[in-house]
Amino acid sequence: MSDELQDNPGKAPESRSDHGWEGDYRPASAEPPQPSGQVHIDPLQTDFLIQLADTLNTTLDLKTLLERAASLVRAVIDYRIFAILLINDRTQDLRMRFQIGHKPEVERLRIRMGQGVVGQVAQTRQPTLLNDVRQATNYIDANPEVRSELAVPLITKNKVIGVIDIQSEQLNYFQPEHLHLLTLTASRIAGAIENARLYTRVARQAQTLQVLNEISREITSILDPDELLERVGQLIRRIIDYQMLSIWLVDEHEHVLTNRLAIRFGQRFDPREKLPVDRGLVGAAIMERRVIAVPDVRKDTRYHMVNEETRSEMTVPLVYKGRAMGVLDIEHTRTHYFNEDHERALTTLAAQIAIALENAQLYQRVAQQEQRLERDLAMAREVQLRLLPQRKPEHQKAEFAARFLPARTIGGDFYDFLPYDRDTSGIALGDVSGKAAPAALYAALVSGVLRSEATTHPSPSAMLKVLNDALQERKLDSQYVAMVYAVWNDQNLTLQIANGGAVQPLICRGEEVDTIRAEGFPVGMFANAAWEEFSIAMQPGDAVVFFSDGISDAQNAAGEMYGTERLAACVKKYRNKPAAKLAEAILNEVGRFQHGQDRFDDETVVVVKVTGK
Repeated sequence: MSDELQDNPGKAPESRSDHGWEGDYRPASAEPPQPSGQVHIDPLQTDFLIQLADTLNTTLDLKTLLERAASLVRAVIDYRIFAILLINDRTQDLRMRFQIGHKPEVERLRIRMGQGVVGQVAQTRQPTLLNDVRQATNYIDANPEVRSELAVPLITKNKVIGVIDIQSEQLNYFQPEHLHLLTLTASRIAGAIENARLYTRVARQAQTLQVLNEISREITSILDPDELLERVGQLIRRIIDYQMLSIWLVDEHEHVLTNRLAIRFGQRFDPREKLPVDRGLVGAAIMERRVIAVPDVRKDTRYHMVNEETRSEMTVPLVYKGRAMGVLDIEHTRTHYFNEDHERALTTLAAQIAIALENAQLYQRVAQQEQRLERDLAMAREVQLRLLPQRKPEHQKAEFAARFLPARTIGGDFYDFLPYDRDTSGIALGDVSGKAAPAALYAALVSGVLRSEATTHPSPSAMLKVLNDALQERKLDSQYVAMVYAVWNDQNLTLQIANGGAVQPLICRGEEVDTIRAEGFPVGMFANAAWEEFSIAMQPGDAVVFFSDGISDAQNAAGEMYGTERLAACVKKYRNKPAAKLAEAILNEVGRFQHGQDRFDDETVVVVKVTGK
């Protein structure tokens, strides 16, 4: 054995023949080399070949393995034309995976089982030695210069996986010893190839699972359906090199499939046709709730042509909780392109796509509903603001002011000024139970009743009684209004007050700020209720502050409430201001106390101040 071959048995010896392929291997005790095509075989050489074949197990890379197998064979059989053909599991034809000496067009041949010499060897599982290929009726004349051929099946675990094929331009080049030696070697090569293919398949599956995991994490974070499907089209290319892809979604109202994404040779296009849910291969996948893979669409009557170049197609339904949402369709111009690995990967991914699509569509519906709700609330707020008094009462001896800040877009607080006659006006401040739209609607109902009854000039207690009766007739569960109602008399400077469960107002006289002790049940809560009425004689400079609980209950970041004491201090501080300035100062002080915290309740202030004119 040469030193070079001992150091690297997988490397072919340097050539010294006219063809450039003759090896210099010769056992130590072997006789001089025989003429071309004549190789002396002895037991030592056979043992060496078996030992070399065992070295094939040192690699699991298929390309390296095939190169090493070619070198091992060439070490004992001088050749110029060599090929290893493997059987494609899907198409069951032989395809050249490694070759030396063949032309490129020969390498692209697809040989059916039983066709030609190698096809017959694969089908019969019997090696073949042809001394003159011109005498063989089944010889595929891919190279007119070839005269003799040696073909041996690759068999492992009783399964034919391919063929080793060696050719020569000389007649009678191969000998029975070559056939025997190649058959021995082929069994080792076949086992090593199968192990390498298994390793490649497992490694590819592991890589595919990793990619699928990455894809799943990414697509579940996308909440826009169009952006989601666009990204799906990009990500699938990481696991399948498709040429055409489309995603069709079910329109449950029209019972058709609508295209939401279509890619053709890397470019977006827009198939405007809507398909019935039972048409074509995509319709079949929807109806049968399973993957449909067609190796040649020209042979399938279900195929509905969208891309005329398509030859193979795979459709995968997008199913969420038993409901078919749509279908993912990929196509290729080659027949038999998609395999079982593609099917498993797409099946796994389709489940994730369906979940992500359902989430995205749900988010889109919620966003649309929120937009509609925001528009509705904006309009409701406009209506509510228009229900508030546009003008304040004008009296010679008193001035009026009001400020209102809703906690949300619309709120349950309301106030109103109700004209009685030239010298008297009604004042209402209420807080309807609940928040947002229901509370605003109930407040509108209360406001309508108040304005309707104000024409009769009722006293405060009478007004609460009439309002309570009206709300009892329109009884709503858990709905009521806490309201204080007062009547100002500008002629004798008196303020009559009745309190139906609202916060007790404050009165400021000089430097003293006190609470007006008026109490009562909320209006609309109990039938046949009555309210006590108080009459207060006012003096020039006095101010009465009506306020909702959103003022006293306002909180800062530490959770402290603003409280009545801070409000009384604020009223005392700004007591000399006009009514409008005093109301504004109160809301400003409350806002500074909250220091940017969200308001959790409506804030309303009404001020009546005696001018002394």
